[in-house]
Amino acid sequence: MEVSERADGENVLDLSRLSLESLTLDNVSEERKRETQQLFLTYNRFTVLPASVSHFSNLRFLDISSNGLAFICEDILRLTKLKTLVAKNNRLDESSLPKDFGTMSLEVLNFSGNRFEEVPSQCLELQSLQSLSLGGNRLRTIPAEIENLTSLELLYLGGNSISTIPPELANLPHLSYLVLCDNNIQSIPPQLAQLHSLRSLSLHNNLLTYLPREILSLVQLQELSLRGNPLVVRFVKDMTYDPPSLLELAGRTIKSRNVPYTPWDLPGNLVRYLDLASKCPNPKCGGVYFDSCVRHIKFVDFCGKYRLPLMHYLCSPECTSPCSSNPQSDADSEDEFSVPAHRMQKVLLG
Repeated sequence: MEVSERADGENVLDLSRLSLESLTLDNVSEERKRETQQLFLTYNRFTVLPASVSHFSNLRFLDISSNGLAFICEDILRLTKLKTLVAKNNRLDESSLPKDFGTMSLEVLNFSGNRFEEVPSQCLELQSLQSLSLGGNRLRTIPAEIENLTSLELLYLGGNSISTIPPELANLPHLSYLVLCDNNIQSIPPQLAQLHSLRSLSLHNNLLTYLPREILSLVQLQELSLRGNPLVVRFVKDMTYDPPSLLELAGRTIKSRNVPYTPWDLPGNLVRYLDLASKCPNPKCGGVYFDSCVRHIKFVDFCGKYRLPLMHYLCSPECTSPCSSNPQSDADSEDEFSVPAHRMQKVLLG
């Protein structure tokens, strides 16, 4: 079937929803082929990637989602400038890719909603890949060779049948977004704490009953989604504690016992130090701290729907937050809002 060009932009050619089974470009000018950088072939009837796409020599973006695509021909290797390939919701599997697919310069690859039972070996050879999406397939494992994708920033593997996470996943220095939701994962390897660039970790709807305490060292983490897991409500506590210095002990005594002092009684540096005292968030404690504190995870209700663990800073290991003994108490929710926001770090959102 011949097609006529339907351009939505100077460098965009949209041939979607035309019921195409083949791609004949007789009505597309040579100049248009050279200028096209984005090509949309979605919602047609292709079972094989048309060889004629190779005529778009400057193509950088190709979307051939929602066809009956079962095979990607070797002609795609001629698209040397292609950076993004989207082939969602097709019938692709391990035998669908050309042997040398891994030599391409792809930066974004989306194979979600296909029939892959394992991550194609060719995908693990894409050295420039920054984003890999294989959600909604039939994956059971994550290969250790995933560590070869050293440029990867986003990895989406949600909606599969993955049961374990290989520790090699921690060897991705630029990984910022990791989506492993809707799988059968039972534990998180502590090595994931080495993902120092990780900002978002989606683990909801798995089989997790606990998290390793090492996850608290993910200092860049802004979102940790855990809903739909049989997590133990009494979350792991990180009780790492540096004993207070003599200066801090003296300062604590002065502040907690309300010992009066004036700027004329003490050197200026000590007055400024005493002004830095932070009140312990445990309302039954009444203590203060300066530099030495204990990080403590507390679960609180959120909109009556989710249990959010929030990071508290307590004055000592002996100071127990009341919510740890009665996690369902309504009073605890009130206590949580009385804690200054700058003394608390969200560990779980969602």
